[in-house]
Amino acid sequence: MKKRLCLICICLIFAILSCFSFQKTLQAEGAVTEGKAECVMELHTRRILYESRGDIRLPMASTTKIATAATVLDLCKNLQEKVTITSESVGIEGSSVYLKVGEIYTVEELLYGLMLRSGNDCATALALHCCDSVQAFSSKMNETAQRAGAFNTRFSNPHGLPCENHYTTARDLSYITCYAMENPIFEKIVSTQYYEPRNWKNKNKMLSNFEGAIGVKTGYTKEAGRCLVSAAKRGNMTLVSTVLNCQPMYERSSNLLEDAFSTYYYEPFVRKGDQFLIKHGKEDFFGVSRTEYSYPLSEGEESQIEIVVFPFFAKEDKEIIGQIQIYLSKRLLFSANLYKL
Repeated sequence: MKKRLCLICICLIFAILSCFSFQKTLQAEGAVTEGKAECVMELHTRRILYESRGDIRLPMASTTKIATAATVLDLCKNLQEKVTITSESVGIEGSSVYLKVGEIYTVEELLYGLMLRSGNDCATALALHCCDSVQAFSSKMNETAQRAGAFNTRFSNPHGLPCENHYTTARDLSYITCYAMENPIFEKIVSTQYYEPRNWKNKNKMLSNFEGAIGVKTGYTKEAGRCLVSAAKRGNMTLVSTVLNCQPMYERSSNLLEDAFSTYYYEPFVRKGDQFLIKHGKEDFFGVSRTEYSYPLSEGEESQIEIVVFPFFAKEDKEIIGQIQIYLSKRLLFSANLYKL
């Protein structure tokens, strides 16, 4: 009897373990593989909503072109300038729009070829149009990265082909993309699915596969793996997702963005024209805001928000009568002047 009970117990244990193992296998099969580095950032506040190995240096393939386009837009104010294609821009390995020597394009057309078709030849042509050499233009790209707050990034070329001292991080690339997306011309280009003047279709499948997608860039080399920077807007919140060296880059990016949109909401704390009570001794008066501020919050974080208003009289500007400061968990998020009504 005892042997039989032992045998029954052993069978039950194996049955339970088998069910557990099968459940784990199903979960694993249904899961989407993570990238080697990942980051999700809210565009306007630069708040990091999710990050995994976001600060490790990695190659980034053609997502480099986000910085290329941003740099061109900073340097070249007339997008209708004519660019005559030279031999230095022809026959660049990798993805291409097959420029030919002597052809004439506008800067704008080359930007579309750069971001929709990932033209390495477009990248080189734009670099040489803006600067005397690819090396000089790469230095300008590094300045762009610095302005964006990407201090762990270095560019050595404008297209992203494997090169020594050419790297970024998922976090830095998100910062660079947020900086670029603040330019409405850049946003218009990367959100375009089809550029009719040159019959160019955007390679980025997120634009048609993800609700609210507005760009921005794919990339692949054997060294970097599959890379994708995505931007999507729902309501008033715009998110940027970066995955580096991720085989299922579209699926993973979609999951990351969907999770972030479902976890965070965009809270408007200050709007232009809002009035705030200012207490100064026994006197109470109102100051008006000339700016606005919103911030992404997750459920429960609203209880950790503190809004402080205090009098502040600037000697150089008698219109300023107070300041407003917003804190999250004692960390200052925002500060702005309040003005006389």
